[in-house]
Amino acid sequence: MKVLVINSGSSSIKYQLFEMPSQVVICSGLIERIGLERGTVHYKSSENEIEEQLEIKNHKEGLEKVVALLLDKKVGVITATDEIKIVAHRVVHGGNAFTKTTIVTDEVKNNIKELFSLAPLHNPANLEGIEVAESIFTKATQVVVFDTAFHQTIPVKAHKYAIPNKFLEDDKIRLYGFHGTSHKYVSEKAIAYLKKENSKIITIHLGNGCSITAIENGKSIDHSLGFSPVSGLIMGSRSGDIDHSLIFHLIDNLGYNADFVNNMLQKESGMLGLTGFSDLRDIEKEALNGDKNCQLALDMNAYRIKKYIGSYIAVMNGLDAIVFTAGIGENSVLIRKLVSNDMEFFGIALDEDKNDIRAKKLTEIHKENSKVKILVIPTNEELEIAKQSYDLV
Repeated sequence: MKVLVINSGSSSIKYQLFEMPSQVVICSGLIERIGLERGTVHYKSSENEIEEQLEIKNHKEGLEKVVALLLDKKVGVITATDEIKIVAHRVVHGGNAFTKTTIVTDEVKNNIKELFSLAPLHNPANLEGIEVAESIFTKATQVVVFDTAFHQTIPVKAHKYAIPNKFLEDDKIRLYGFHGTSHKYVSEKAIAYLKKENSKIITIHLGNGCSITAIENGKSIDHSLGFSPVSGLIMGSRSGDIDHSLIFHLIDNLGYNADFVNNMLQKESGMLGLTGFSDLRDIEKEALNGDKNCQLALDMNAYRIKKYIGSYIAVMNGLDAIVFTAGIGENSVLIRKLVSNDMEFFGIALDEDKNDIRAKKLTEIHKENSKVKILVIPTNEELEIAKQSYDLV
């Protein structure tokens, strides 16, 4: 059975076509820098590999390009859309309505739409992907896997906000957590590697969106993203943690309206607001060329991650391993170095020679005498999504 997985991020689309249940990858690819002046299209099958640069204005254009490649007479891997039996989608925010993998219905789509305001960079793109896929793969079963599902194990002392009880009880306002499919996948790989079921792991997902999770005995117990995916670490265009009174100061005293402030915190802050660039590769390049704003932004980014590592070590009363994953976590030698250095008190010792890699498989980057293992594990959200979707259908 052919299962197409569509993983729409805030500025990218990852896709993989699987033969299930054998988990054989028929083709895979990535469309990145969506909405920027020059996007990049990657496509790889057993016989062909393509990379081209062109402007991808939005996620709809990106998905249409994916389908064109799948059907292409020279490099494609299917001759008709009916060959694909399941199209599986990553959806960022499931709110309180969704706690497990679900077949798409009109009600499901309406619920995803109702959560737009909580994940404005993601849920609209996720829903657009579903609707485009429905129009193209008319015979396929559409399935959604929610980023929030893995974090349902976070205990109430960690997921409840210190606001009046009625907001949790009546309005379901709480920490939900995100990137759950990625954190679940790499944590399971780390546990298997450690050969230690009673493990204490911190997984750090670093891409255009960033998050960090404390995982004890395979279960998420705390996480940096909260009610919506804007808190916690500094991200590509999202602010991460701020003093919430700043919002009221901007509105009440400086005259900005709520829509402006929300847009600013979601789309104009983070590394973009600090440097003018949202892509870390551009920021690292400019930092090397002496740009002080870029240098400071990198230091701030790593500093925020360090703060969370320290707090999660305290929460778990120990640590067996740190895992770096996702586009930045797997590829940025500099960010891993900035995060891991000067952490000897916690038994964290980076080997800079081992760190000088762009990981394609699980890789150790710690010194032999490091009490805490530092691992780079490439995430494979698409495989995890394919497995869950196939099992459901």
